Amino acid sequence: MSRHSAVVGLFLSFGIAIHLSHGIEVNVLQEDGQLCLYANLMLNFSVAYQGDGEQFQTVVFPLPDYASSEESKCEETSSTLKLKFGDGHYWSVNFTLNKDSYQADTITFSYDLKDDLLFPNSASDEIVTVTQKAHISEIDLNTCYSCKSQDIVQAEGTTMTLWNVLIQAFIPDGRMSQDITLCAADAVTTTTAPTTTSTTTTAPPTTNATTTAPPTTNATTTAPPTTNATTTAPPTTNTTTTAPPTTTSPTPTLPPPSTGKYNLTTPNNTVCLLASFAVRISFTQDGKNEEMNLDPAVTKASGQCGENSSELELVSDQMTLTLAFTNDAKKFRLQALNVTLKTSSGVFADGNANLSLWEAAIGTSYMCNRELNFNITNLLSLYTSNLQVQPFEVKKDAFSTAEECFLDSDLSFLVPIAVGVALSFLIILVLISYLIGRRKSRTGYQSV
Repeated sequence: MSRHSAVVGLFLSFGIAIHLSHGIEVNVLQEDGQLCLYANLMLNFSVAYQGDGEQFQTVVFPLPDYASSEESKCEETSSTLKLKFGDGHYWSVNFTLNKDSYQADTITFSYDLKDDLLFPNSASDEIVTVTQKAHISEIDLNTCYSCKSQDIVQAEGTTMTLWNVLIQAFIPDGRMSQDITLCAADAVTTTTAPTTTSTTTTAPPTTNATTTAPPTTNATTTAPPTTNATTTAPPTTNTTTTAPPTTTSPTPTLPPPSTGKYNLTTPNNTVCLLASFAVRISFTQDGKNEEMNLDPAVTKASGQCGENSSELELVSDQMTLTLAFTNDAKKFRLQALNVTLKTSSGVFADGNANLSLWEAAIGTSYMCNRELNFNITNLLSLYTSNLQVQPFEVKKDAFSTAEECFLDSDLSFLVPIAVGVALSFLIILVLISYLIGRRKSRTGYQSV
């Protein structure tokens, strides 16, 4: 028996401040007006596409708050949550009912590259549809699925990042359950911090995804005041030494990042992209400066190689780093960088698609062993060291001749010498001016 649904409401959640993200709450009703499917989640998209002039571009955008869920439906053994937005885009999840549980089978994302607002300068006008297996399975019947942790779903050049998720499919009698089935990532967090468990159990009846995040955020925000309230720090080191610890208190001083080596291969097992570097991300979230290292030991590399564009995506437990390179026939460069971080305050996502970094001739590699600092946006900085990349024309599975950055070159020692010479000339000019001025003042006092 099919029971098609009507939508009660779809609106922007409140109370959670996460960069580049919106919270969506959906109530799907049966024809008799009873609630049959509930969803509250936060979702960001990252899409790589071909721009004009064969240039590779990556855009990052949230699920808009004006999305419509009119085509969502509830059936006896299957349900669909479908959110349509913009000009021909939609995101959907299919749920199936088992004997004592339910699960999300697939996630589908369809986007139209003709949409200039979302995909400026797109060279294609096709509609791209990607489908990937969902990570939501074996949810006890008549319970809500809750996952505040970041869930990253990747498929063919697209990345979907979900968090603060609260979903219940196949709701009996139109009433949401008070019981919760936690995702694996939250279950680990819960065992280490029992306080979070008690918060999660009370939150679901209302707007869980909206209400759960503030307690976690407040927990971290309340900690620094308690530390500062121990009026021992200000007297000891006055203002100079105490200020930095307060900023970095959420994340203690990090050790130097480890150097990781990454590569992409073609279907015939030939290496088409090589990268080696140590990466540290510096970002500002909720007014606080924080840092995070990319750990090569738990990082998986994926992506795609093309003739004029290549993309390297590095995914660890807490970080997703996407690097997009472009080839203009003579030189390559890093054109786009996007970062998604799982932090104690939620999720941070930021990026820039108009960069011009790590430039070198095609057929060579770019290398810089010294530490470099790149300001990607006003909220995001990238620190690299031991850097060497070659995104095109890799031969014999090894780096080609390297074009060194200025800091690594032998000419870098000329900079302090030039500064010293300039200062010497400045001092000499000041002395000459002083002597001339003094001589003139003496001639003024001669007797007539």
